[in-house]
Amino acid sequence: MSGANFILAINLFVAGLLAAAFMTVAAYDTRRVAARWLALGYAVGMAYFVVEFSIPAFNYATPPVVVAFAVFLVATLIFNVGLANKYGITPPWRFMAAFLLVTSIIVYLVQDLPRHSFPRMMAYQFPYAAAQLIGLWIVWSSRQRREKLDIILMVVLAASALQFASKPLIAHALGGWGADPQAYLQTNYAMVSQSLGTVFAMALALLLLVILVRDVLAEATSKSETDTLSGLLNRGGFERHAETALRDGARQGLPVSLVIADLDHFKLVNDNFGHACGDRVIETFSGFLRDAAGQSHLAARLGGEEFAVMLPGTNLAAARLFAEGARSAFGALPIKGLPLSYRCTASFGVAELRSGETLSELMRRADEALYGAKKGGRDQVRVASGPIAIVGKPNGKPLGNGFNGRD
Repeated sequence: MSGANFILAINLFVAGLLAAAFMTVAAYDTRRVAARWLALGYAVGMAYFVVEFSIPAFNYATPPVVVAFAVFLVATLIFNVGLANKYGITPPWRFMAAFLLVTSIIVYLVQDLPRHSFPRMMAYQFPYAAAQLIGLWIVWSSRQRREKLDIILMVVLAASALQFASKPLIAHALGGWGADPQAYLQTNYAMVSQSLGTVFAMALALLLLVILVRDVLAEATSKSETDTLSGLLNRGGFERHAETALRDGARQGLPVSLVIADLDHFKLVNDNFGHACGDRVIETFSGFLRDAAGQSHLAARLGGEEFAVMLPGTNLAAARLFAEGARSAFGALPIKGLPLSYRCTASFGVAELRSGETLSELMRRADEALYGAKKGGRDQVRVASGPIAIVGKPNGKPLGNGFNGRD
């Protein structure tokens, strides 16, 4: 067995292992459609290696050569479909189908050219390079946040495209790719070409496996940190992210403020209108906080009807304005399932991080300010250093038929 045959056999085995690895990811989480496409791509790659092995058995090698080319190109295009599913891009189905058809016809037509002619070799290798560039475009054009692994993936895709485009030059430097298709696997070029294919196939597959596992773990972490009803961070998730925000603020010398809110007389909503309406109040207030909070802010449901918003880069005065705006706007929102005249309200406590203060100490001061707002009549904002003028109580009376406040 020649060195190229040995590498080809290894490629067949590796493609099978990679297909099984992606299928394992897909089986673990059936929503990972990308993993199924990637598994299919490497399974089709196995078929290419089988066809490549069989070429020496044919007296007229043009049909199996074209089939081998088309099968491998199909494998790379399926790989791109997997990338598209992973990165939220609609696969360019029509373009890829037309690309496959046109390039396969061209490869068939160039079989009559001299075997070592540059156009013939480029006709065979350029479509593979283009397919890798399509994959690069898919990752680049994604609106998902790109992290280091995604950038490395783009670099490897670009390098893979370059190695395909440079293969005609490599073949020329190594003395060609055989006098005929049957002799291809006996050449030094075949061994180098198949080895390069192994390196890049492994690199791309391992990168994508790590990226998929990263996404699975990130989603699992997110679920463990997310409150089911509100869709906001739960207390545990909030505390973990808030600790990071406090460290970043201290390192950068930026202010950090905390707003704690509590729905007023929430028990009366449940008692008078039912727990389903109570859940809708929670959902409405949560959605309101989510929309009001900035991208760098942390909004959480701490438990029951108590919520928190961490405001990195925000001083006490700005945090107070945020709380006042939230209090006023939420008090004007109608809640589905409640009487049209009924309005829910919330009380807010605000505190700014002091030098050397811990998260628990900051939360305690904000909670004390919230207690002051509750004790002072609800539907108001107070800061840890003292009360803020009460706003939004026409005629000094609570809004909402006597039910707008929590005990």
